Amino acid sequence: MSEYYELLDVTRDATPDQIKKAYRKKALKYHPDKNPGDPEAEKRFKEISEAYEVLSDEKKRELYDRYGKAGIEGMGAGAGAGGFSSMEEALHTFMGAFGGMGGGDTIFESFFSGGPSGGGGGRTQARPGVSKRVNMTISFKEAATGCDKELVITNNVSCNTCHGRGSTSSEGIKTCPKCRGSGQVFEQRGFFSMSATCATCGGTGQQIMDPCNTCKGRGVVKDKQHVKVHIPAGIDTGMRLKVAGYGDAGTGGAPAGDLYVFVQVEPHEVFERSGDDVLLDLPISFPEAGLGCKKEVPSVLGHTCRITIPEGTQNGKIFRVRGEGFPNVHGSGKGDLLVRIFVETPTGLSSEQKELLESFGKLETPKNLPQSRSFLDKIKDFFSPA
Repeated sequence: MSEYYELLDVTRDATPDQIKKAYRKKALKYHPDKNPGDPEAEKRFKEISEAYEVLSDEKKRELYDRYGKAGIEGMGAGAGAGGFSSMEEALHTFMGAFGGMGGGDTIFESFFSGGPSGGGGGRTQARPGVSKRVNMTISFKEAATGCDKELVITNNVSCNTCHGRGSTSSEGIKTCPKCRGSGQVFEQRGFFSMSATCATCGGTGQQIMDPCNTCKGRGVVKDKQHVKVHIPAGIDTGMRLKVAGYGDAGTGGAPAGDLYVFVQVEPHEVFERSGDDVLLDLPISFPEAGLGCKKEVPSVLGHTCRITIPEGTQNGKIFRVRGEGFPNVHGSGKGDLLVRIFVETPTGLSSEQKELLESFGKLETPKNLPQSRSFLDKIKDFFSPA
């Protein structure tokens, strides 16, 4: 087999970045998925992967520069033992070299591996924490004015005893021997390299040799957290609020998940919401509807509004009070207060009240009852011959 520097077409004083760049270029060229059924390309791929395995490791490279291949026998990675024993080992090196790349290289990596890879060198697999959901019920008034709430939630948080390592010391964390720190195992199937989560380490890429007594090697513990949540004015049922970082703790330096608060607004006994508008049924007496009056009506914003009801107001008439509805949750103004008139029919009349109503009824003319006149005209037209 050729000398390692020659295999990668680099000089002996090449920097680690130059070595990695050279290996990536040749690995893409000779990868077995790009050269199906070509034993020469497969052999070449194993050779350049072995060369990179040695030259990318500072200690192995130093021994190789001093003593050649004999200096690194027994250190693993296939070096000094006639090359990689299997394509799987060469693919581990390939995935490790491509683990730190972004953009199109990540797409290339996913195409060949069937999933994300872990970096080499025994690094812990970074996994963002799981996000959580909680439901919160607030009053109608709180939805209109906004408020601050405090939640008590139980999450997986980073263990303070081991600082999230899972081990009592950094020396107690070893690279998983099965996946060699990648968190995945690979299997060659025809033209493709299939990957699966390593069953030995559960995809973490490491094994805990002396687990922390507090977290039992998990790196996280259950703990209660107090979370302050600001409820913006104008929020409605079904909306959700995101509180960043209050989900479960991540691993390997990854961020914690988020907390999503789903809001439910209690119905009100008087007000009814329609978008940002608020509907209010206002009962008035028959004399008030006939003669007209002024009324004080409540607002969801905590004060009263004065409206004028003209004489002859009919049942179901709606009066609009601008800007007295819900604030828009996105800050786009306010809705309106819609006051719907409900004319009450008097009950429990005394003899005197009945006599007065009878006298009033005798004085009524069709002019006093415009809706009745209109109704009779429509019925008359309906039964008239065509």
